[in-house]
Amino acid sequence: MCGIIGYIGSKEATPILLEGLKKLEYRGYDSSGVGVCSAKDGKIIVRKAQGKIRHLEDLIKSHPITHATTGISHTRWATHGAPSHRNSHPHCDVKQTIAVVHNGIIENYQELRQELQKKGVKFVSETDTEVVGHLVAEYFKGDLVKAVQKAIGRVRGAFAFGVICSADPNLLVAARVGSPLIIGIGKGENFIASDVPAILDKTKRVIYLKDGEMAALTRDDVKIWKFDGKPVTPKIDTVTFTVGSAQKEGYPHFMLKEIHEQPHVLAQMIKSRIKNDHVVLDGIGLSDNQLKSIKNIYIVACGTAYHAGMVGKYLIEKIAGIPVVVDAASEFRYREPILQKNTLILSVSQSGETADTLAAVRDARARGAKAITICNAVGSSLVRESDGVLYTHAGPEIGVASTKAYTAQIGMLYLFALKLGELHKKLSDQERHKIIKEFKHIPSLYKTILQQKEHVAQIAKKKFRFGCFLFLGRNVNYPSALEGALKLKEISYIPAEGYAAGEMKHGPIALIDEYRAVVCIAPQSEVYEKMISNIQEIRARKGKITAIATEGDKDISKHADYVIYIPKIDPLLTPLLVAIPLQLIAYYIAVNLGCDVDQPRNLAKSVTVE
Repeated sequence: MCGIIGYIGSKEATPILLEGLKKLEYRGYDSSGVGVCSAKDGKIIVRKAQGKIRHLEDLIKSHPITHATTGISHTRWATHGAPSHRNSHPHCDVKQTIAVVHNGIIENYQELRQELQKKGVKFVSETDTEVVGHLVAEYFKGDLVKAVQKAIGRVRGAFAFGVICSADPNLLVAARVGSPLIIGIGKGENFIASDVPAILDKTKRVIYLKDGEMAALTRDDVKIWKFDGKPVTPKIDTVTFTVGSAQKEGYPHFMLKEIHEQPHVLAQMIKSRIKNDHVVLDGIGLSDNQLKSIKNIYIVACGTAYHAGMVGKYLIEKIAGIPVVVDAASEFRYREPILQKNTLILSVSQSGETADTLAAVRDARARGAKAITICNAVGSSLVRESDGVLYTHAGPEIGVASTKAYTAQIGMLYLFALKLGELHKKLSDQERHKIIKEFKHIPSLYKTILQQKEHVAQIAKKKFRFGCFLFLGRNVNYPSALEGALKLKEISYIPAEGYAAGEMKHGPIALIDEYRAVVCIAPQSEVYEKMISNIQEIRARKGKITAIATEGDKDISKHADYVIYIPKIDPLLTPLLVAIPLQLIAYYIAVNLGCDVDQPRNLAKSVTVE
């Protein structure tokens, strides 16, 4: 959601803060701001602007800030109060001696606001965050750490805070519960940030602040405590990915770059996870005997990860013979699911900070279930809350619309299903070897598909003016239809629906006419003829069809206006292949419409609030 970066050192803070904010733009935002402790004026100076960070830069150019080596900054994704200057962060107390940036939601902010108003405090924003600045000011008696500690003792909800004070300009205080926050360790300087890319060009040494921890940063030191005051010895990790992996490297958009990174991501996964045709799941946290004892699985996830989880259901049930329920994490925790002995919770999340998924895992583990997380973010909250983790190691994904993280999640679900299939004796050695052999070929098949991107771009040119789209798939590619529709509406804002093709005649067929674009996922499989029947039903009603089909299928061109071919592969593996054409369709349509592909409106990369 919101992006935070803070700096304390010997350099001018403002340029560093602005540079860091630009690297967090992918998280989604509607306004931005910086607040610094000015050595020249002895007070906090704040600059805020609605819209893109360039507006904040223009403001600072016309109203410069100098002589400030401690500061905090923020990109806001609106929750409480509309996007506006007054609702932008940082927020200050009445005397402008305290400044706060915040990611998350303060659930009891109304009662705190009323309490403070009764004491004469005047609020200038509609946000929940502003109460924190006033609380810290009320408790400040010369010790900023104690003031922040008392303030966070009063608030309920999810938060990551960065706090500075004009009375102590050589100190930066941070705290977190439920929202991500890291500390960067430099030489004569230190940082806080919502995510690693914001500070990756400054340092690769980071501390992943844990829930219920707060930190005090000076330019030469970092101290960490639990909220109850108990000191914590921090673990310093070294970031392994490069600055280049968080840059466009010549591509017009991060999304296109990340689509092209998928062959490498899957090749690396295969290299590290398949040894002598056996799946190796280091980090899974459960013994083979525990995995063999699993009787049923709940997959919990949100958005794109939920669609990956739906593919996982087909795979695990077919390959391992274990019943699987896939739940939107936001529904799972409120519907009282029946968790039995030997139930496994399998959570899927790109960021590892998804609030709903995190809450679902906590609830399930509190009721005795074991939990494994498929995740891309090292040291994230979901990882720490789970019994084991299967890292996808897809590298930083900057585009808000997930591409390589999605196929990496599906790839890991294939490996997990194969491992369970082997342990549960559902798969013969011959069947397992066959799937693994084809799985190993997918990175090279990705390259073949990507060679068709200009063909997809031409189709998008013909289709981008359609006002609505329908995506249809069957069996293991029903989730692919849902994901294709999600990708399109995320970045182009065109209404799009994904449906199981067999369900079309139970309602959606009413929408079909010559103004409706339909994408039919129809690779060769046991449901191919059924899919052709659905396509003919659409043609009879003048729907405009683009088909994704298996190389060599000449007949399908008789039924579709356009065809995008994927290489022939075991039907069970086709969701990995059809993902790329679906991503490219969404990408090129959005580009033709002039949309902001990497930063679509209203969306955030890491959804850390309910």
